[in-house]
Amino acid sequence: MGGRVSLDGPAALPFVDETPGEPAVRGYLHRPAGEAEDSLVLTHGAGSNCQAPLLVAIAAAFASAGLSVLRCDLPYRQASPTGPPPSAAAGDRAGLRRAVLAVRRLAQGRVFLGGHSYGGRQASMLAADDPALADGLLLLSYPLHPSRQPSNLRTAHFPRLRTRALFVHGSRDPLGSIEALRQALALVPAPTALLVLEGRAHDLSRRGPGRATPADVADEVVPAFLALVRSARTGADAPD
Repeated sequence: MGGRVSLDGPAALPFVDETPGEPAVRGYLHRPAGEAEDSLVLTHGAGSNCQAPLLVAIAAAFASAGLSVLRCDLPYRQASPTGPPPSAAAGDRAGLRRAVLAVRRLAQGRVFLGGHSYGGRQASMLAADDPALADGLLLLSYPLHPSRQPSNLRTAHFPRLRTRALFVHGSRDPLGSIEALRQALALVPAPTALLVLEGRAHDLSRRGPGRATPADVADEVVPAFLALVRSARTGADAPD
């Protein structure tokens, strides 16, 4: 798939689901020009929100490729506009589950789940606990370990992960080297693919010469993820 993915789809509309007794789902819904075959729930990293330029660009690009995309704020961010997530993240995973179920009511087809950094980690932990919830995972800058703690790996749930996943990782990410991530992916029984973005840091951007913007990241992520989920339909192995 060559050339830039179009970001000129319909504008995203505010989305709210406040089912009584359940975590609220709040964010923005991108719909494709035609009928969506599949959908994606996409969330943010720690300290960010669903208006992050990376998420906006990726969501718009997926919508231009024919998917409905909900980019949503995790419950901790709904509760406070600033600050880090809580040490106990079960509430954020419950919010992500609600977001997936809300999207399943909107359209037919498969529903994928993804996020950047902390959001992707929570998505993967949720999928490990409930393999039937999502049909694929998009994990942007998975935080393999805390800063400057390379031996403190966040992989305890990887052997239970049975949902195929695309990991997108910058070669200069301080929260996990490419070599360490490849070793960690060997723990995952589901098909996985790794998209390495050379010269990128944890936010997946690149400044200075050879600058890479969020739209550039979207150009690389969208075709790689679509190849992964199409291989699921054909029964093929995940692409390298």
